[in-house]
Amino acid sequence: MSHSPHLLIPFAAAGADCQDATARLALPHLERLLSRMRRTDSDAASAQTLSPPHERALALAWGLDAAPDGLIPWAALWAAQAGLAGRDAAWACITPCSWQVGSDHVRMLDPQTLGLAEDESRALLAAMQPYFAEDGITLHYDTPGRWLASAEVFRNLATASIDRVAGRDTHAWMPAGAQANPLRRLQNEMQMLLYTHAVNDRRAERGAAAVNSFWISGTGTLAPGFQPAPQAAGCMVADALRAPALAGDAHAWAQAWAALDAGPCAQWLAWLDQGLPVVLTLCGEHAAHRHEPAASGLFGRIAAQFRANPLPQALQSL
Repeated sequence: MSHSPHLLIPFAAAGADCQDATARLALPHLERLLSRMRRTDSDAASAQTLSPPHERALALAWGLDAAPDGLIPWAALWAAQAGLAGRDAAWACITPCSWQVGSDHVRMLDPQTLGLAEDESRALLAAMQPYFAEDGITLHYDTPGRWLASAEVFRNLATASIDRVAGRDTHAWMPAGAQANPLRRLQNEMQMLLYTHAVNDRRAERGAAAVNSFWISGTGTLAPGFQPAPQAAGCMVADALRAPALAGDAHAWAQAWAALDAGPCAQWLAWLDQGLPVVLTLCGEHAAHRHEPAASGLFGRIAAQFRANPLPQALQSL
């Protein structure tokens, strides 16, 4: 294997709804991994950062860790991978989403739960494109749940990750400053446009949530001559915990953890047994902790057997 296998697990610790489940987790492969590894790096910050810990950890793996909070240029990276013109341009990810309007808040549903089909997504993009173009923004279809946009307005515009906003009130996470004013106006215009769109009429007929707004994230630019860091090739993001964590579904979150333990964690343990320099990064809402192999050989294995179970502390500190 040309690169160290790196397992990155977002939402390894979840919110209050999953705290009781955390205490009851039985993850034997992860426990054995942690007992034979040592923490080599810790990235801890407020839960109000625009870029969550797992995105910061992934940015480090890709060589994008110099980016300021809210300006990890994921959209520029995806645009470059898609061969879109203007590698030095400023880009953003535009996520079609559903806002649920209450008396004193606007809550965003997790966009991944919308089940947006490609034909629906393309139809919505076609309807919205002229309005974006009036503000100098060019939209490009990428996936049903993700469009890419290029415009100068995104160059230094810090934006919140979808994973920070999904399931929460959007107000606290909206882009700030005069630079974002045209984008907030555009969001208001799109809510009016989409209210009567045929795609939403058909979605309503089958009981699906309306797509009535969009979210901007992944803004910024790639550095001139950027090349992904070599270790990016060995990084696997195991995101099975994301959906249940955001939904506050403790039972599903615990089941997803059990599957991760039996799958990727077991594989990483097997590679560690073979002497490979595996890496494990556990991420929560506040922090990301990187773990690498501790002392190897017979002494290291014997010492690991006498260590206290490291799992509760490893998860609670996230």
